[in-house]
Amino acid sequence: MLRFLRIALAAVCCAACAGAPSPDPSPPAAAPAATPRATLTAEEALFATMAANAPTPTRGTAVPLPTVPPTITLGPSPAPLVRQGWWDDAVCYEIFVRSFADSNGDGVGDFVGMTARIDYLVDLGVNCVWLMPVTEGDSYHGYDVIDYEAAESDYGTLEELRAFVRTAHQRGIRVLVDLVLNHTGIRHPWFVASRDPASATHRWYLWSAADPGYTGPWGQDVWHAAPGGGYYYGVFWQGMPDLNYREPAVSAEAVRISRFWLDDVGVDGFRLDAVKHIIEVGRAQENTRETHAWLREYAAALRAIRPDVFTVGEVFDGRPGVLEQYYPDQLDAFFEFRLAQSMVDAARYGDAADFRRALAAAARLPDHRYAPFLTNHDQERVMTTLGGDVGKMRIAATALLSIPGVPFLYYGEEIGMTGTKPDERLRTPMQWSADPGVGFTSGTPWQAPASGDAAMTVAAQRADPSSLWQHYRSLIALHRNHAALSRGTMTLLDDPAARGVAAFVRQSGDETLLVVLNFAAEPVTSLGLAGAAPLADGDYRCAVLNQSPAAAPAPRVAAGRLQVAVSDLPAHAALVCALEPR
Repeated sequence: MLRFLRIALAAVCCAACAGAPSPDPSPPAAAPAATPRATLTAEEALFATMAANAPTPTRGTAVPLPTVPPTITLGPSPAPLVRQGWWDDAVCYEIFVRSFADSNGDGVGDFVGMTARIDYLVDLGVNCVWLMPVTEGDSYHGYDVIDYEAAESDYGTLEELRAFVRTAHQRGIRVLVDLVLNHTGIRHPWFVASRDPASATHRWYLWSAADPGYTGPWGQDVWHAAPGGGYYYGVFWQGMPDLNYREPAVSAEAVRISRFWLDDVGVDGFRLDAVKHIIEVGRAQENTRETHAWLREYAAALRAIRPDVFTVGEVFDGRPGVLEQYYPDQLDAFFEFRLAQSMVDAARYGDAADFRRALAAAARLPDHRYAPFLTNHDQERVMTTLGGDVGKMRIAATALLSIPGVPFLYYGEEIGMTGTKPDERLRTPMQWSADPGVGFTSGTPWQAPASGDAAMTVAAQRADPSSLWQHYRSLIALHRNHAALSRGTMTLLDDPAARGVAAFVRQSGDETLLVVLNFAAEPVTSLGLAGAAPLADGDYRCAVLNQSPAAAPAPRVAAGRLQVAVSDLPAHAALVCALEPR
């Protein structure tokens, strides 16, 4: 893999390697068909409509791939990645540009509209945004890239995107962009050319003269018939052919494109899509050792370009046991799907047992290098899952912003936006106000708003001191202002007698915080908590930090074990307090 790093770095530093011109990869859902542009060549039209015209694959005996790629040599055991940076106290906010803010009344969100809403992000308190794909794509979501170095024309120009990045930086907000490296769109010039076996990009994809005859990780077809003959590999669907990262030129392009976004556009890092599928080994199509080796060298190449770059990977359904394979180095963080599900389930059912287990399992991941979240753009919105119960939503949010890791919020989550499948209904316009177009657009929005409830808008909730939005705002401030929450260690207390409760201690330097979460629909009238604690023996006072209605307890540490009695903690409420020696 050192060979890959040398090739990639040489490529991005060489003026001669200008390169070729420059998804919604949620396994359970079928992606929408690509819509042809207004004017297409005959060849482009053929490719854009191949989903309807391709012949039915014939299953037969497996055949060897005609393109035999170089072998990837696995290196020695890596050293742990220990890095500190701006992400240590970051709270990140995921934005679907198409649905955030429309500046020109065409019903589609754009870069100019998003820039005009930066004051809102500052007021909410987030200091990091993740932009879903902003490169030119074939579909509305942009995960089928057709030009890695062009801005999505529906959103505006590359210069308008640069202006957003500059303005965000001036206001103290870092910018991550979705980088879709696993696959391209079917109309990407690389793939169009690759149909010719003699072309320079034929080996950039996986082609076979006959159908190899096996399916994908969730039983889906992965070998797709191409017009004119042959089969190509695409793990998600036929509109997203996978790139072949055993080919050194493809790895070099990935680094060159990354340099463009870091140096030219000025972004601060990447959310890397579908990383568990980067390199296939025959029927093994996810989490391969070759993928780990590639990510290790790619991440090293990024850090050579920009030492303070931050990377977070999507390993769909990632959880300890799977995620542990991606450490101790590779990317900076990975989304923790099991922990996300356990938080939502704890709030939904009032039982914290699985949340406590998931939190203990996540603690095995080195240096808290994971990214917790509640739901994202591929999943039913959390407020829908919780049945519209604001109390349940509040305790889920409190859990998210009090546990270790770099937390991510999905736009509209902070006001309780709802949404369920199909995917377009998970990504509806941001509900800014009760005005026509919900303050998102002066025209007709590309999707109808999820709700006409005037109370479920930014304007209404900013004006209400007891709203969900205000709750999120105070939690974000608490997370960012207390190092124990943003980057401290975590010690779980013993399982309490009340199944709806989870309790733990967060510590950084001289600051030690006690966090008690009551997911249950019943109040905690009296509950004893105990467990090992990183504190000297003695009596402590509990200085409440989160405006909790619970009575301030009087903790005591004896023989290295914390003992504390909690009382009067309402349903779906939490206690966060600083432990200070008496």
